[in-house]
Amino acid sequence: MESNHITGNHVGEPLPGPISREEIHRIIHARVHRIDHEFTRAFEFINQFKKSVSFFGSARLSPGNNHYEKARELAKKVALAGYTVITGGGGGIMEAANRGAFEAGKTSVGLNIRLPAHQPLNSFTTESMEFDYFFVRKTALSFAAEAYLFFPGGFGTFDELFEILTLIQTRKIRRVPIILVGKDYWGELQKFIATFMHEKHHAIDELEMSLYTITDDNNEILEIIKEVPIREPFARH
Repeated sequence: MESNHITGNHVGEPLPGPISREEIHRIIHARVHRIDHEFTRAFEFINQFKKSVSFFGSARLSPGNNHYEKARELAKKVALAGYTVITGGGGGIMEAANRGAFEAGKTSVGLNIRLPAHQPLNSFTTESMEFDYFFVRKTALSFAAEAYLFFPGGFGTFDELFEILTLIQTRKIRRVPIILVGKDYWGELQKFIATFMHEKHHAIDELEMSLYTITDDNNEILEIIKEVPIREPFARH
């Protein structure tokens, strides 16, 4: 499959000091311009894919790990069902999902982030974009999806999960399926949410606990995804 990879501008070095007020204004203007440019490129890039599913999860899981192989298998099924598979472009679960779509001969997209400790783009993407800003990348990942699949992960995965839950909870975006794959991992989080957040501290209500589904059943996941109406380009969120 033909590759189509886009690279963005590099973010500048830390600001030198001391600097003048005029120089601060110039630097702010230049930074805002870069952010605006990256948002524009991201939306244009994502909007070319008619329907897609975003996969999230740890970059630290290796081939042979149960969750890695589950993501690979599920991504292949999602891709064969006609959905573009989109990930953060790194290793672990992201690599596994891209790999499944790639092995199915379908479109496999990576939205990679530049980090001080370089995160290489995995070798199973057919199209990609590289980001300087985490918040732009997160927006692109959430803008893209007909559904969000979360596999076990660390701080970054939890950040992405709870941001999307909050956006749906506050009706900033329309309700889209959030599926947590891996009962052995997410089951403990569910206990905390139900016992402490809901029952003990009343920080959320019972309806808000229905914003996500925890399941390991591939058939159930595919049925949930297929039930989502497909939106027109640029009418996504």
